[in-house]
Amino acid sequence: MRKKIVAGNWKMNLTYEEALELHSAIEASLSNITCEVYHFVPSIYLKSIIDQKKQVQVGAQNAHPQPKGAFTGEVSMQQIKTLGSSAVLIGHSERRLLFNETDIFLKEKVDAAIQNQLTVFFCCGESLQQREQDAHEEVIAHQLNNSLFHLSESDFKNIIIAYEPIWAIGTGKTATSEQANAMHKHIRNLIQHKYSLETAEATTILYGGSCNPTNAQELFSKSDIDGGLIGGASLKSNDFLSIISVYND
Repeated sequence: MRKKIVAGNWKMNLTYEEALELHSAIEASLSNITCEVYHFVPSIYLKSIIDQKKQVQVGAQNAHPQPKGAFTGEVSMQQIKTLGSSAVLIGHSERRLLFNETDIFLKEKVDAAIQNQLTVFFCCGESLQQREQDAHEEVIAHQLNNSLFHLSESDFKNIIIAYEPIWAIGTGKTATSEQANAMHKHIRNLIQHKYSLETAEATTILYGGSCNPTNAQELFSKSDIDGGLIGGASLKSNDFLSIISVYND
């Protein structure tokens, strides 16, 4: 059975005190959970949150592929690993759009993360224009081929995929659970074609399109949706715990 995961991406939010308080509130409320829970926190909070962790895994939102050098303001995969990070986000739509991160650069990040024994949460997704042009399946295939499918089958087992329908985030449009599941199924088929049915069936694919307490139950009930990469709802303990509880019902 595939791992079920609920992961919170805090983005550039929360003061230091707020971050510690939120993490503590989540940890204190978890009992008999049947899914894995992750917090992706600002890098400056990594060590403090990791020192508190019990059941929640802690990952970084970003890291540079080079191990060291003149990259002012960056942190390396090796650095986040030595702090105790177990995972890293790569390919998030905000990194692609706001920081112009290309598929080739993301490939370098993936390789560096794997070399440092980090679990990669790899984000992929299409824009509204690409969806309306019926190019969404091609776009996803292109992203996976360019950034992930060079990996060996054994290394690919360290990959978690998060599908982000960019067209359904902040646009007023909504992705139905059927649309989301269809894209997850498409991703799984691409993995099967590249590797094997066994690897495809074992790969956890998360939904990253505005998942919240209202729609989590319906989304997580779909056959190819294995959890969520949660944005805004992960900043409120009650909302995040409500999403996690879907797997305990």
